[in-house]
Amino acid sequence: MTDFPLIADHGLIGDLQTAALVSTEGTVDWWCAPRFDSPSVFGALLDTERGGHLSTRPTTGTFTTKQLYLPDTAILVTRFLTTAGVGEIVDFMPIAADRDGTTRHRLVRLVRCVRGEMTFAFHLAPRFDYGREQFRTHANDDGAIFEGPTSTLRVRLIRAPGDEHLGRSTVDSSGDVHGELRLVAGQVRGLVLETGPGTLDEVPVTEALRLYHETEAFWTRWINRSTYDGRWREMVNRSAITLKLMTYAPTGALVAAPTAALPEQLGGERNWDYRYTWVRDASFSVYSLLSLGFTDEAAGLARWLRDRVDEQAEKGDGGPLNIMYRIDGSSDLIEETLPHWSGYRNSAPVRIGNGAAGQLQLDIYGEAIDSLYVAHRSGLSLGHRGWVAVRDLLDWVAANWSQPEEGIWETRGGRQNFTYGRLMCWVALDRGLRLAADYGRPAPLDTWREARDAIYDEIMQRGWSPSRQAFRQHYETDVLDSSLLRMPTVGFITPGDPMWASTLQAMESELVTDSLVYRYDPAASPDGLRGDEGTFSLCTFQYVTALAAAGKVEKARFTFEKMLTYANHLGLYSEEIGLTGEQLGNFPQAFTHLALIDAAVTLNRQLDNARR
Repeated sequence: MTDFPLIADHGLIGDLQTAALVSTEGTVDWWCAPRFDSPSVFGALLDTERGGHLSTRPTTGTFTTKQLYLPDTAILVTRFLTTAGVGEIVDFMPIAADRDGTTRHRLVRLVRCVRGEMTFAFHLAPRFDYGREQFRTHANDDGAIFEGPTSTLRVRLIRAPGDEHLGRSTVDSSGDVHGELRLVAGQVRGLVLETGPGTLDEVPVTEALRLYHETEAFWTRWINRSTYDGRWREMVNRSAITLKLMTYAPTGALVAAPTAALPEQLGGERNWDYRYTWVRDASFSVYSLLSLGFTDEAAGLARWLRDRVDEQAEKGDGGPLNIMYRIDGSSDLIEETLPHWSGYRNSAPVRIGNGAAGQLQLDIYGEAIDSLYVAHRSGLSLGHRGWVAVRDLLDWVAANWSQPEEGIWETRGGRQNFTYGRLMCWVALDRGLRLAADYGRPAPLDTWREARDAIYDEIMQRGWSPSRQAFRQHYETDVLDSSLLRMPTVGFITPGDPMWASTLQAMESELVTDSLVYRYDPAASPDGLRGDEGTFSLCTFQYVTALAAAGKVEKARFTFEKMLTYANHLGLYSEEIGLTGEQLGNFPQAFTHLALIDAAVTLNRQLDNARR
């Protein structure tokens, strides 16, 4: 295995605590266990030689592959078409909470021959702790155990009585296991990968099929709770399932993406670890999930956010929130590089952890308080303890909104007075005032109102560029920034205001290309990093929302439809789109999929209104 598959040539499976990527050729080349942010078991996505993988493919010299999800589920089917027959690999992860109350993580790979006769070769090559942990391999007729000092992976064969003749396996000098499965039409066999210690015994086919049907039932029941019945139901459902796959069930936290260090530019250094929960992403997700009727998931995220606010209040130091946390709420995200890994298509450095965790980003307060306000309007109440924590947080915002910060895009070129950060501080105070009025709770309303109005006046005076006739990225530049597409969405300015119309026009002339939207121009606004980046898919979907809100409904629809053509074969998006349409950055990205949902809901509503 020497070639890197394209980032887009993958599907995602998961058990609501961790997730894996499976390529279109049936290779599991990314899996961290037991949690999203745990060290890797398979990491070939970032180093094909040293990362580790599970591959299963026909022994026939040439074959064609097709990949799809079982409709309305997270069960992934990879089909192989050969001259000898047609076969399938069906990959899924049973939901982590087991019947006996224990938690284990299982990756089930069913291998079946659909037509003709086929022989599948499999290669099991785990590499624990990003390839840094040595292991020993123990194999027998029922499977294999890979055991290191801190990690264990059991691989159990899915078999039926009399299967001894179906294949054989060997262990090579690296401790990898190679084997074959010879199948005829109608036969189903495969592998079950389990983390942690336990027995090594075969898995009956009937048990594997039971897990399959239970997993199918879970996902179909879950997606049937969606209230969305608009024009783009298939894409919206897939985005909702993808967001659910990136949710850590024990805490309700949502990771930004299940991957780390996938590059925003091939060969560049913009390679970040996204396996954590950003306050910003979690806040946006509350709104997106509520718009589809997923109140339990939205409530879980709102509770996670409230807990972070509570923890900050309990510290009593008056300091700001972190911009991101681990999925359990801890904040140890020390950034390091893996020099022994080459990186995706030689895009080094490979980073794990995230050094931006300690940055000051003022926008997160607006997003967090706005999400609590949206949750409140949807019937999710805020108790006394939660209100006291929110009040303390807003007191901090009222006293600190005017300081320079690193901004939403986590630039590493120094702090600035970013317009978007000011905008979201305005949102935080505005929503706080509304919450206080709705709940009748005590609050320093005059102080908050004074700060809110001061922010409004400052943005209109210093955030506006007379030469560009547009709102600008920060006060010391005339560079445009697509984060400001949210100005009318949050109610700061009306969509028909001439100042907003000229801002939107300026963005279209400078940041939009073939309907795709750049965050900003890094050449005009140095961000402390080398190289360029692709268009940012979140911003493209937010552009659709802005167009629809401005009454440009048909243009918004065409832009949205064009953006759908950039999805991969399964309807998944990474963070960015490159010059030739390739997916770049961590994959799939929650930010992009929640923005797709928002755009679809808004655009569908506007189209319905236009036809009445």
